[in-house]
Amino acid sequence: MGSAVKKSAAGVNGITEGVIWKQLLGFFFPILLGTFFQQLYNTVDAVIVGNFVGKEALAAVGGSTSQLINLLIGFFTGLASGGSVIIAQFYGAGRRKDTSHAVHTLICLGLIVSVLFTVVGIAFARPALQAMAVPDSIMEYSVTYTRIYFGGVTFTVLYNIGSAILRSIGDAKRPLYFLIVCCLANVVLDLVFVVGFKMEVAGAAIATVLCQVISVILTFAALMRTTDCYRVVLKRLRIDWALLKSMLRIGIPVGFQSTLYSISNILIQSTINSFGTDTIAGWTAYGKVDSLFWMMLSALGIAITTFVGQNFGAGKYDRVRKSVRVALGMGFAMAGLLSVILLLTRRFTLGLFTSDQNVIALGSEMMLYMSTFYVTYVPIEIFSGAIKGAGDSVAPMLITLIGICVFRVAWVLILIPIWHNLFTLAISYPVSWVLTSAIFFLYYFKGGWMEKCIRLQK
Repeated sequence: MGSAVKKSAAGVNGITEGVIWKQLLGFFFPILLGTFFQQLYNTVDAVIVGNFVGKEALAAVGGSTSQLINLLIGFFTGLASGGSVIIAQFYGAGRRKDTSHAVHTLICLGLIVSVLFTVVGIAFARPALQAMAVPDSIMEYSVTYTRIYFGGVTFTVLYNIGSAILRSIGDAKRPLYFLIVCCLANVVLDLVFVVGFKMEVAGAAIATVLCQVISVILTFAALMRTTDCYRVVLKRLRIDWALLKSMLRIGIPVGFQSTLYSISNILIQSTINSFGTDTIAGWTAYGKVDSLFWMMLSALGIAITTFVGQNFGAGKYDRVRKSVRVALGMGFAMAGLLSVILLLTRRFTLGLFTSDQNVIALGSEMMLYMSTFYVTYVPIEIFSGAIKGAGDSVAPMLITLIGICVFRVAWVLILIPIWHNLFTLAISYPVSWVLTSAIFFLYYFKGGWMEKCIRLQK
């Protein structure tokens, strides 16, 4: 099967039967590397346009455009996670027919949503960027990049669906292989369009879309050739309304959570925009380095969600609890190590994106304020992923809404007008992480989420 789920001749599922830490690591690393290469799409764009076009282009391909893209793509990724959980639970329980129906329903949902995203993204790119107070110096670059990206957003959505299906059944390796191929292609295409053809930001956006096309072809070729129950057959593409309802019950709160997260980040990005182009570029450069942490935690979150989903579906509730403890230990160790590495190398890493010393200094300041506190975010990702894997997505959404979104928005609206400086803005992140982690601790140990999910399953 080419997957991280090892099955013996007797058909033993490694996720539900194997040594927990070994299975988590075996699943985590391919996802981490896959997430890393997926992040490289936009990071390569930033490096190349920052060095060959200028800091205005660097600010345009990151900053507000990234926040706008993440707003819509993040919503769909959250929405699709409902399908991933359902598929993982069916697959863990050995319900082959239901797994197939869930796979085809999820693909249909993605096709419908991608059409909507294309129209909204292209039509509202400029008004949305204007509402975010994007400076005139980078507005045209930002509009161009956003519209081209959303012109090809169907491929982004389909790739996310295909990789989610593979990961939900435990196959994290093939999405990784496909992304490696596509990211190498992205480097070549960026150089061709941006440096060779002098297409600037438009060239970077076109290169990204073309690479998403390649990733979709590779992913769906794998899904259509497998003999397992998650095989994609085009003539079976139809919506199972009962399954869609279950997917939306889980997915809508997660998508809503992602949207609220993005909205709070957009508000912060608008505040960053008020500090000028250098600060925007510094924030963008730091954001690319900062993505190392988020992709690491995201990979661990995906791993624990799939792990919990399959074990919950198999009725192995004690194994669910043990896997959460193991994942927490892994997360704390990784976050602490990464914090030290980034803080020691911050000027070098930021220098990869620009040679402007003021931009590097601003990015370094942001990193000092935020990267120091990475460990405080770990419980949020692990507890949230585990609870969602069992089928409860409403509570994680509400906790995130209160602890991060509402708190951060209030912080920006109340404190920034009083102390309008980078420090006041940057520390809103670690303060919100500490608050939200504390709420998750209380809910995980005292909220009765496991019992509620067992009742829903029955």
